Amino acid sequence: MAVSPAPTLYRGHEGMWMWLIHRSTGVAIFFFLLIHVTDTALVRVSPEAYNEVIGSYKTPLYGLVEAGLVAAIVLHAFNGLRIIAVDNSTWALRHQKKLAWAVWIIFVVLMAGFLPRHLMSVFGGA
Repeated sequence: MAVSPAPTLYRGHEGMWMWLIHRSTGVAIFFFLLIHVTDTALVRVSPEAYNEVIGSYKTPLYGLVEAGLVAAIVLHAFNGLRIIAVDNSTWALRHQKKLAWAVWIIFVVLMAGFLPRHLMSVFGGA
């Protein structure tokens, strides 16, 4: 007799994916903050080394990483608001799918406003 897996709340639906995205963006933001504190502290140790590190951030690769950081922050922030709503409202709990789509729509709209200007700046168009 085959044993069925333990019941789970998500089973691949929006809640599971949003949970995974929230954790992933949170970890990415944590590592950014760790690097940011470390490179800022470098100014006390060696201003020349600090200037060199900051200078390396002005490359197109870091410009793309910056865009990814902004995307992570926007997605994490709005999904966090969705989580607060779901945790505190039975209406939001019943409408998780709509709220997940709302998070994605807000994310796309905000990134569509941010990315063209940022990428023009990174690649010398502005």
